[in-house]
Amino acid sequence: MPLILFNKPFQVMCQFSAHPSRETLADYLDIPNIYPAGRLDADSEGLLLLTDDGQLQHNISHPTSKQPKTYLSQVEGIPDATMLARLRDGIDLGDFVTQPCQVRQIETPDWLWPRTPPIRERHDKPTSWLALTLTEGKNRQVRRMTAAVGLPTLRLVRVAIGHVSLESHPLWPGESCEISPADLNKPSNR
Repeated sequence: MPLILFNKPFQVMCQFSAHPSRETLADYLDIPNIYPAGRLDADSEGLLLLTDDGQLQHNISHPTSKQPKTYLSQVEGIPDATMLARLRDGIDLGDFVTQPCQVRQIETPDWLWPRTPPIRERHDKPTSWLALTLTEGKNRQVRRMTAAVGLPTLRLVRVAIGHVSLESHPLWPGESCEISPADLNKPSNR
């Protein structure tokens, strides 16, 4: 079966079983026997890959595969060079030390959809965007990393896994498409 690329909306649970108060993947995808290759918490949005191939699922999500995952994080505050260096070099979060990663400040992405509901805005607190590419993905890792350097994450969107991205496969939240597993290893044309 091809790989399913899904743009997970904000507050949707990354499961097919029913949830007492939130939508789940079953509210959007009616394809039997597929499972997420990795997870996004309810507060995170964006790229999720699903497959019925257990080996492919393992290859995408297991930390030993070192499949790079890129996130856009809207943070409260403006990063300085020291904050960015700390994020790049790895941070001791108490229960683990993050591996080095790629981090850069970016302009607000013009192709990114508006979030529903919108993030809270404070007139006295500016926000900025960071692009972070990690080869690990522990629970709430990006949020914990940005908070550790004084930049709390307000919005988190996973935009790429390997060479597959929502920029090259534009989908609105809740939309999905089929792609070839080979696309994970092929650089996109964009």
